[in-house]
Amino acid sequence: MKRALLTGITGQDGSYLAEFLLAKGYEVYGLVRRTSTPRIDRIAHLKDRITFCEGDVLDGVALRQALSETQPDEIYNLAAQSFVGASWSAPLYTANVTGLGVLNVLEAVRQVCPNARFYQASTSEQFGDATESPQNELTPFRPRSPYGCAKVFGHNITVNYRESYGMFACCGICFNHESPRRSEEFVTRKISKAAARISLGLQDRLQLGNAQSERDWGFAGDYVEAMWLMLQADAPKDYVIGTGETHTVMSFASIAFEHVGLSAWDLVDWNAGDCLRPADVASLCADASKIQVDLGWKPTVQFKQLVVMMVDADLQAEAG
Repeated sequence: MKRALLTGITGQDGSYLAEFLLAKGYEVYGLVRRTSTPRIDRIAHLKDRITFCEGDVLDGVALRQALSETQPDEIYNLAAQSFVGASWSAPLYTANVTGLGVLNVLEAVRQVCPNARFYQASTSEQFGDATESPQNELTPFRPRSPYGCAKVFGHNITVNYRESYGMFACCGICFNHESPRRSEEFVTRKISKAAARISLGLQDRLQLGNAQSERDWGFAGDYVEAMWLMLQADAPKDYVIGTGETHTVMSFASIAFEHVGLSAWDLVDWNAGDCLRPADVASLCADASKIQVDLGWKPTVQFKQLVVMMVDADLQAEAG
């Protein structure tokens, strides 16, 4: 039975990955921070099947202890301050957790279990103001936010440790991936929840930022399989993970509101000042041909399916 340690296990990706690994017969360990009121709602249905270790990616001693106690075969580093908008108001915290946190985990792995396989959660936000479209593994990074800058460091230090120490360490450059478990500050969940609430008479309007921002949106449950496949490969490689299709924020909102019999044009206030960022990324689109050829991975959930799935989940939650 393989053992896997997940940082960020209480997040969207961590919850889907934990489910996936448990179904594969893994022993799953989750690194969680000591807090007065730990949030485990996304993994509450799994808590009796997961072994939790107290620790933090900023605490090297705790990381080494967790690795020593669990002796994992695979480590998935999903921990981060992952909301782009918040990185503008908390740039130092974002740099520490999302950037230096990766170095702390890698160094602990190198010292305690150097033969373990390591996955780093990279992001399409690293491409930022991209020089080409679609973006692949050779596209230069041009981040446009503190979050993107921190993720570039995490990506590059992972590559550095792989090349310097011969570690099986790789980065999955995930494009936007959503689900009903997405945090409510993200625009997709903000839209799906508002559509549900407005249709139920619980909310009047929705404020959003740039209607024309384009993203490559997929389903988080598909993307965790790609993460796992990367650590089963013969050699560590970095891969772009995405659908290869782009849709605007307006398109997402239109489908969400239409699903509940409403019009986004009538109920959404666009370009709301509080929703605009100091610097934005206009469009991101994945060229995921490398992972499709090498590992046989392809997304299974289409864009409209994803939007409807999220709205239906919020309808059920709000009506319940």
